[in-house]
Amino acid sequence: MAQHVIPAPGNSEKIRVLAADSTRMSSQLLAEALAQDRQFEVTGIEPKGSSILEVVAQRKPHVVLVSSVLEQSSTLGFDLTRQVRAAYPEIRVILLMDTCSRSAVVEAFRCGAQGVFSRTESSKTLAKCINSVHQGQVWASSAELRYLIEAFRESAPVPIVDSRLETILSKREQDVVRCVAEGLSNREIARRLKLTEHTVKNYLFRIFDKLGVSSRVGVVLYVFRSRKDLVESSVSDDAHAAGSKPTLLNRTAKPNGRVAPSAVEAVRELARRSPV
Repeated sequence: MAQHVIPAPGNSEKIRVLAADSTRMSSQLLAEALAQDRQFEVTGIEPKGSSILEVVAQRKPHVVLVSSVLEQSSTLGFDLTRQVRAAYPEIRVILLMDTCSRSAVVEAFRCGAQGVFSRTESSKTLAKCINSVHQGQVWASSAELRYLIEAFRESAPVPIVDSRLETILSKREQDVVRCVAEGLSNREIARRLKLTEHTVKNYLFRIFDKLGVSSRVGVVLYVFRSRKDLVESSVSDDAHAAGSKPTLLNRTAKPNGRVAPSAVEAVRELARRSPV
């Protein structure tokens, strides 16, 4: 089992990254490139499912960066992501995507990935992606986030709130979640549910706390992953929107809609509504 552990210089605690690209050589090159950044301690691993899981168990990385296609394994990156997240929920996974088609993006987030990263982006952007995902943020482009909302809308016959969420959330909180999944703003939610905007914000705070998320998109992703019966046929294989830039959804986003400009741009593109 080939491993290439490359500690970055410095004394502060590093972000432990496990890099498994599509081939052994590309994994090593990726690890060497990332190790140039002082904040990372990187392990490059051969793209074999059993080897990756073994190293994950041994080294307990903070972030696993894995290709969606593993040349030396019958296991796809999607399946590996699901296994890692099931065994180690605290470990965050970023999927390296050869194609950011709609079906691939939807499947990545369904498997539990915290971010998707296109190979067309720079290594500098990848470093930002890893750092941000490590901090609990979601990394995706505005088009990729829109795919998730569209998947919800196209599978409307399937209830948005399942039995598991019914045990966590009150009936009114479930109503708010449904509105959030539709892309409604706080004002629109208040109007539909006959509440004040202040009350809606309070509900959102409680929902965030109960689900362990901190943004409206986090709520959408939580519900999305909880729906085992999401209609697969509703997801077509559309091409990734050209020119869209990666978007950071800040973990500290508040229900009043005040977030970083990059997140505002993403949500405007996503739902044509007020910011998260």
